[in-house]
Amino acid sequence: MDTHVTSLSRMHDSHFLPGLSRISALTVLTFGLVAGGTLASCSKDRERDSTSPRKVEVASPIQMDSVVVYSSYPATLESDSEADVVARVNGQITHKYFENGAYVSKGQALFSIEPTVYAAQVNEYKAQVASAESQLDYASKHLRALEQAYADNAVAKMDVIQAQSARDEAQAEVNQAKATLATAATRLGYCTVTAPVSGRISAATLDVGAYVAGENAPVTLATIYDEGNLEACFSIADHEYVTIADAGEGFRNPIYRNIPVSIGNAEDSSAPQFRASVVYESPSVESSSGNIKMKARLLTSDKRLRPGMYGLVMLPTGIVDNALLVNDASISTDQRGKYLYVVNDSDRIVYTPIEVGQLYQDTLRLVTKGLKATDRYVTRAMLNVRAGEKVIPTPADNKSTSTRVDSRNSRK
Repeated sequence: MDTHVTSLSRMHDSHFLPGLSRISALTVLTFGLVAGGTLASCSKDRERDSTSPRKVEVASPIQMDSVVVYSSYPATLESDSEADVVARVNGQITHKYFENGAYVSKGQALFSIEPTVYAAQVNEYKAQVASAESQLDYASKHLRALEQAYADNAVAKMDVIQAQSARDEAQAEVNQAKATLATAATRLGYCTVTAPVSGRISAATLDVGAYVAGENAPVTLATIYDEGNLEACFSIADHEYVTIADAGEGFRNPIYRNIPVSIGNAEDSSAPQFRASVVYESPSVESSSGNIKMKARLLTSDKRLRPGMYGLVMLPTGIVDNALLVNDASISTDQRGKYLYVVNDSDRIVYTPIEVGQLYQDTLRLVTKGLKATDRYVTRAMLNVRAGEKVIPTPADNKSTSTRVDSRNSRK
């Protein structure tokens, strides 16, 4: 059995393997030729692709007659009109007529303070007025009688003079009693505490049942903020103030009657935007900081706004004539600074250093140096192009690239 197996093995080696080897070799050779041809073809295709110019999107700078340059300043909203609600009498608070944080109108009743003592004083002084008026009536009648008697030579002149003095004293007593009554009536009126201005009221400092002693010194019960007259308060450096003040009309320029104010995160495009008018410039410079305090009144009565909110005031600090603007996303940065890839007249990429100014309308950047109005810059895929590369420039979908606009009219 072992010999048979050995013979079959040899037969397999000597008769079958050579045939199989020839077939395999032919197959391998054929595959190699085909693969070699395919690889050569792919290599030629890649070579052709690498030498063919690629398409790149380009745009021309937006040219504007003028662009207003803004500088941002941190601001805090303050109410132009706010007033404390105070108690000016002594007594226990018996009623509260508002909800904390609600809007109240000028003259609206807000608190009641126990009026018993002050009502009693009013009644007492009314009685004193009545008594004084009675004395005055008697003195007046007595004077008229003596004057008639004097005309008939029935009394002496001195009697008439004394009667006149008594009548004048009685009149003075009436005046004093009425003044005292008026004071008492005013204090009684203070027992009903009303809103001095319209606006949103703070939480009450004292609740119903609490005792207040406001007769000698007023006690603050709440504060009302007029949200219809909010102002953005900010400060600018003295040299910046001088620059603006020396430019044309200074802060009298109408442009400062309608400036942008962002509330909250000004870098967030969804942050609320408002307009304001500069209404106040401090007459003096803060010695500790060298700043000048400014105020800009918001041109809105938006109920979302509250005193104490933070924001940014965008103050116009200059105007750039014949300005060039490019898409901010097209600007790249390296160790040398900002740059654009510009396509020259030979359709080759040129590395172009630039100097930039502020962001305009969220997406455009002012270019102050290094770019011409006739240049074409790459708008997309800046990482995939290289200086000197031959390209096929394709205009970007930007209808504004050839538009000339006066930004003072367009920024609204």
